[in-house]
Amino acid sequence: MVSDRKKKNLYTLTAILLVIIAINFLATLLFFRIDLTAEKRHTLSPTTKALIADIDAPMHVTVFLKGDFPPGFIRLSNSTREFLDVLCAYNHNISYEFVNPNAVSNDAQRDTLIAQLIKKGLTPTSLNVNKDGKTEQQLIFPSAMITYKDRAIPLDLLKSQIGVAPEEVLNNSVQSLEFNLAVAFRKLTMDKRAAVAFLSGHREAGLIKVADAAHSLRDFYAVYKVKLDGDPQSLFFMKQDPKSGKLMIEPRFKALIIAKPDSLFSEADKFLIDQYIMYGGKVLWYIDPVSASMDSIRSKGRTIAFSRDLNLEDQLFRYGVRLNNNLVMDLNAAVIPVVTGQMGGQPQQSLLPWYFYPVLTPLQAHPIVKNLNAIKTEFVSSIDTVKATGVEKTVLLTTSKYSRTANVPIAISLDMLREQPGNAFFNMPPQSVAVLLEGQFTSLYHHRIPPILKNGAPFTVMNQSRLTGMLVVSDGDAILNQVQTSDGQTFPLPLGYDRYSDQTFGNRDLLLNTINYLCDDAGLVLLRTREVKLRLLDKEKVKEEQFFIQTVNILVPILLIIVLVIILSVTRKRRYSHK
Repeated sequence: MVSDRKKKNLYTLTAILLVIIAINFLATLLFFRIDLTAEKRHTLSPTTKALIADIDAPMHVTVFLKGDFPPGFIRLSNSTREFLDVLCAYNHNISYEFVNPNAVSNDAQRDTLIAQLIKKGLTPTSLNVNKDGKTEQQLIFPSAMITYKDRAIPLDLLKSQIGVAPEEVLNNSVQSLEFNLAVAFRKLTMDKRAAVAFLSGHREAGLIKVADAAHSLRDFYAVYKVKLDGDPQSLFFMKQDPKSGKLMIEPRFKALIIAKPDSLFSEADKFLIDQYIMYGGKVLWYIDPVSASMDSIRSKGRTIAFSRDLNLEDQLFRYGVRLNNNLVMDLNAAVIPVVTGQMGGQPQQSLLPWYFYPVLTPLQAHPIVKNLNAIKTEFVSSIDTVKATGVEKTVLLTTSKYSRTANVPIAISLDMLREQPGNAFFNMPPQSVAVLLEGQFTSLYHHRIPPILKNGAPFTVMNQSRLTGMLVVSDGDAILNQVQTSDGQTFPLPLGYDRYSDQTFGNRDLLLNTINYLCDDAGLVLLRTREVKLRLLDKEKVKEEQFFIQTVNILVPILLIIVLVIILSVTRKRRYSHK
């Protein structure tokens, strides 16, 4: 009897062991993961899976977010670790480590290490840390360095946003983890870059003004400068198909950037841009419909703003927008230095909000502007959308609800800063200043005779475009970087950085996101739509019910244990007393 029971138990144990071995063997052959989170935060998108599948050599991620941090940064660190674990599970070529730069005990060595990290492009953040009852300032690096083959690039894990609560900034940074890492992986692994071009020949902004925009785009694209002069070959490849003998036409560039032109467009150049769009080309219009000079205001104290004639009104109207001849003023504005007095014979400057420099806070959920930092503009005009069949219009950027428009011509003077206008003065609703247009556009030259081009028009004129898109921004300065002169040399500052307020706005990200959205076949920008909900405690409610919460957390576990012991004791007593 006893022997049979032992045999039965032995058979059962053997069967269990065989099942466990079989499951482990199958697990080595089949890879799968089950994500039970509500937001599917541990599930990679098809785009990210395709990107990491191309990693065929060791890639190492060094994360510098390690140490004693406030809860928000601990959450960012843990989320980064969890996401890297997911990446490592899908591709064993990926590895990572967490490093604490402040763990170096020697002050000189720590300072040297911090200087090296900053030189490599990592952005530090200053934190107030409570240490031994004292509040100390600590420099941390919520950043990572990714190395692959012979390349290394820095990555900021914390995405700053002006005017956004710290909890939301950290949550948005967690939401953007997959997007930011996917972008970094693409930079390191891509071999062939598509071409984009800056238009020239219409007194567009100089090279030094778009230097950082061009530099930022080179991470993903081959950047060129193109001058039209009515020549079709400036925008199009034209070659004959050896089989059919037909002339094949395709755009030379995936996107064309028009950065603050200041002279008339000829009909021949307009026609080439129009046909470039018809053949599927994408265009970013950074246009100033109004001419206003801050240099004149600084030198003379005043200027006259007037409409700028570029001969583009009919073309943009056909595509679905109208740029108005006005200037938008906004209470939410960037600051400028203004002389406010004298001290010891030296002029004293103060930073005052200049209402003609609206700061735009993106509120839309579109992938281009989701979680984007505020955008700085200068002398921006409003945009109206008009009927255009087959075109979808999406307003990406608007001014705040405390806005006002002023039709041109208008006199602008620094004397306006002496006044303190209230909210009643800024009584207009938000004004649209950036519109995304997508769909099939109708040619401006439909039912019109095309202009004469240099060497003729060797391609078929299209009246309806292929599926394409464009962005229209009514501020040419939104794509320009500031410049600084030192030791007689002039060099560009980062796009979006304002040297007066020492803040970095989201102008560069707006440009990159738009180009990636319009030109990116892999769908990287769509990763920005991912949401990770921030489940915070109600601090006021916690404060009001602190005693009750503490009592429940202390007594309930004890009561549960007592009840469980009583149940087990009664059950055991009944069971064995019966025998």
